[in-house]
Amino acid sequence: MDQFHYQKDDTNVVAITMDMEGPVNLMNAAFAPLLAEVVTKLEDEERLAGVILGSAKKTFFAGGDLRQLSSIEAGSEPEFFEGLQSMKAIMRRLERLPVPVVAAINGTALGGGFEICLCCNHRIAWDDRSVKLGQPEVTLGLLPGAGGVVRMTHLLGLEAAMPYLLEGRQVSPDEALAAGLIDGTVDRLDELHHRARSWINEVQQDPEAAKQPWDRVGHKIPGGSSNSARIAPRIGVASAMLFKKTRGLLPAPERILDVMVEAGRIDFDAALRIESRKFAGLVTRAETKNLISAFFFDMNKVKGGVSRPKDLAVSKIKKVGIIGAGMMGQAIAFVTAVAGIEVVLKDVSLEVAKDGKRYSKRLCEKRVEKRRMTTEESATALALILPTADVEELEGCDLIIEAVFERTDLKDQVLIETEDMLAEDGIWASNTSTLPITQLSSKAKNPSNFIGLHFFSPVEKMPLLEIIVGQETSDETLARGFDFARQIRKTPIVVNDSVGFFTSRTIGTKIDEANQMVAEGLDPVRIESMGRAVGFPVGMLTLHDEVSLSLSLEIYDNQIRMGLRKEEDDQTPEGRSLLREMVTRHDRPGRKAGKGFYDYAENGKSLWVGLDRWRKADHFIPDQDIKDRMLFRAVIESLKCLEEGVLRSVADGNIGSILGIGAPAWTGGYIQFVNTYGRERFIARCEELKDAYGERFSPPGILQQKSFGLKSLSG
Repeated sequence: MDQFHYQKDDTNVVAITMDMEGPVNLMNAAFAPLLAEVVTKLEDEERLAGVILGSAKKTFFAGGDLRQLSSIEAGSEPEFFEGLQSMKAIMRRLERLPVPVVAAINGTALGGGFEICLCCNHRIAWDDRSVKLGQPEVTLGLLPGAGGVVRMTHLLGLEAAMPYLLEGRQVSPDEALAAGLIDGTVDRLDELHHRARSWINEVQQDPEAAKQPWDRVGHKIPGGSSNSARIAPRIGVASAMLFKKTRGLLPAPERILDVMVEAGRIDFDAALRIESRKFAGLVTRAETKNLISAFFFDMNKVKGGVSRPKDLAVSKIKKVGIIGAGMMGQAIAFVTAVAGIEVVLKDVSLEVAKDGKRYSKRLCEKRVEKRRMTTEESATALALILPTADVEELEGCDLIIEAVFERTDLKDQVLIETEDMLAEDGIWASNTSTLPITQLSSKAKNPSNFIGLHFFSPVEKMPLLEIIVGQETSDETLARGFDFARQIRKTPIVVNDSVGFFTSRTIGTKIDEANQMVAEGLDPVRIESMGRAVGFPVGMLTLHDEVSLSLSLEIYDNQIRMGLRKEEDDQTPEGRSLLREMVTRHDRPGRKAGKGFYDYAENGKSLWVGLDRWRKADHFIPDQDIKDRMLFRAVIESLKCLEEGVLRSVADGNIGSILGIGAPAWTGGYIQFVNTYGRERFIARCEELKDAYGERFSPPGILQQKSFGLKSLSG
């Protein structure tokens, strides 16, 4: 038992300390035999008083082995099911021991880790901000397959368990205690085992303490069974809400709900078997593999700094200057101050700058109201923001971010005025979404200290930060920009300089394609519906209104004037002509003005009737073509960005596309989509779309590389 340390004290309490090979404890191939050996020894003990299950790792238990789960192929579901049932049988033996079992949770226990905790009669956790508890499997396209769905339902009841199972909510120890997920907390780590032993001693004369609630005579699920008059309607509502959220594209939440419902109707062990069957049916699905690839492997790579220069010490930004207190600048100021960084918010007048700070005040008040921030935290954050019209206040900034209008002359002006205000090792950044960083840095005294930091609106909600490296940008500047992103709790992707970078360039293709289809005469309602059906958060016409039709046209025209693109190379000229007519002739600039593709009113929105002039009743293409025209344009553009070296890694492309530009989660990101769709099949579909709709659907050359496959993309 070198990986599960077994120690019995003079009070006949056995402490089991999990210390599996590798940096964390995992529910891998080695886990079941190790647990079986321990349980067998415990069952053979003659004078056993109790068991304490702990961990030698900083993390209590990391959960399932996702590499192993990702490798399971279609056709092996029956074998996987039987293996899962065997492991569950061992866990049932653990929770049926005739003595109380305590989980001494010294660190994070998520997924399979928390399922192990649920097998214990009593759960005590170290109350530290680093510790997280919960069942986040649904976020990876999975369900808790080691008994988590069934046990959580029996522990909390169907309704109370829903946020943890259907949303994957993770909570701190104090939140878990309040919710009934655990039974106690300790302030100090060295108190954990002492508290566990004390509880075992306290319940020695109580035989019920060694029984799980669901194994006790007369047990009833809290709140009522799934057939009860109170719960049955709530199940119907939950099912409808799930479909509205997932659109049937993500099967895991629906299957979790199915198991929860069955757990409230049938025998406990029969419900465990259904859970195993549902789990086995998920692991081989493309959606699941994509979600695991993106939200675990790719996310860990991105956050771990796959595109950050190596061997450079992590830095901390202490003072940030923000030029422009408009929509973007004021929001950047807020997230920076909330992260504990001093902010100088500068605009042309003090009143405008003060108005920018008031934006932070309103957001803080909302967070305090929702108990997401304390009054003290709000006051601290607001005290860090200095509104000003005085350029001298920027003196000594470690970072200056320009967030002014997309005009090169204006950006050049603020650069010239403020660059000298930087601290000795300070860096200067532009929040531009489209203009080349190399060109913008040409007016800098030190272009090596110039970088792009492209935030997404609304900044306080959007997790992504696109970092753009110009030709002169130094590794030190990139490292500092990356560290700043992590400091303000953003997920950074790193891209090389180009027109539109990665995100704006890619999102523009699917918007352009939707415009083109309207111009061709397709029903806008169908275009919007098919966009939502493929998994985009909103329809592309709705998105274009949000982005602003006039801004989109202005950016395009500006790029033509700057020589960054040629008008004759426009791949969707009819769509561009439609856009120009809507903006210039019909004065429909977008949602902010209340009129774009939609008319906006207090009671909602409706498609502009003027779109009928482009409608052709006899023009019809299949629904799948509408979906694929938008999806494939974005995927093709992402592949081109990888091919051209704009994207520095596949992980950056996948995470950037999901977090920043609305790639459907089920794809795993635009590049990962090719893996599970199949390279040859993807090429063939591109050729079909090219023949039907134009050269813009030509498969990129990178697809012809033999190494372009699952291993090279996600490995």
